[in-house]
Amino acid sequence: MAARSRRAIIATGFGDHMHKTPQIQASFLTSADSLAGCPVDNLPEVAFAGRSNAGKSSTLNCLTDTRNLARVSKTPGRTQLINFFTTSLGGRLVDLPGYGYAKVSKARRKSWGEAVDDYLQLRENLNAVVLVMDIRRPLQPFDVQMIEWGIATETPLLVLLNKADKLKQGGRVAASRYVDAALADATNASSITFSAKTGLGSAHAIELVSGFLMDPQRL
Repeated sequence: MAARSRRAIIATGFGDHMHKTPQIQASFLTSADSLAGCPVDNLPEVAFAGRSNAGKSSTLNCLTDTRNLARVSKTPGRTQLINFFTTSLGGRLVDLPGYGYAKVSKARRKSWGEAVDDYLQLRENLNAVVLVMDIRRPLQPFDVQMIEWGIATETPLLVLLNKADKLKQGGRVAASRYVDAALADATNASSITFSAKTGLGSAHAIELVSGFLMDPQRL
């Protein structure tokens, strides 16, 4: 992905909210197949990215305490558009098409990639990216590409190591250290051991995502 400079966003006064984390209530707003179809305003957005079948839709549902905000399917690649959700915190959650595995034409996969690239490179509303990984298979090529892009553009990046319920504690710790080593050069990135199924790590994730959604700073 081509990188362009982006001023890092740092949430201020965040510690004051440690014991009163805002709940993220969300509802579907609209979908777009290109940057031109995205909402036209200056509301901050937090985009969710990840490989198909990493559990991105389940993660969105977990963080908003809903069952069907984002469609969950056993068939990878169901998210085929950029989906926007309004939230009670003022900003928006954005579900980006998952990378890989989709049973569609190469031309369609190419168009998804172009739409995601345009959104990440050019969308001024973008405050942060949440990168969802399967903790059992972290740092796949797409994940590494996203991390490198985050470092180059200084975009805040939150990595959720999803499906932690599938591993024992030792495996979780090893995977977390492995990912944190890859984030060593990122000054505005962090990772959380997470499970959309059990809610492990969800309180911390909600806290961080809420801070990005409420941040009034513009890029």
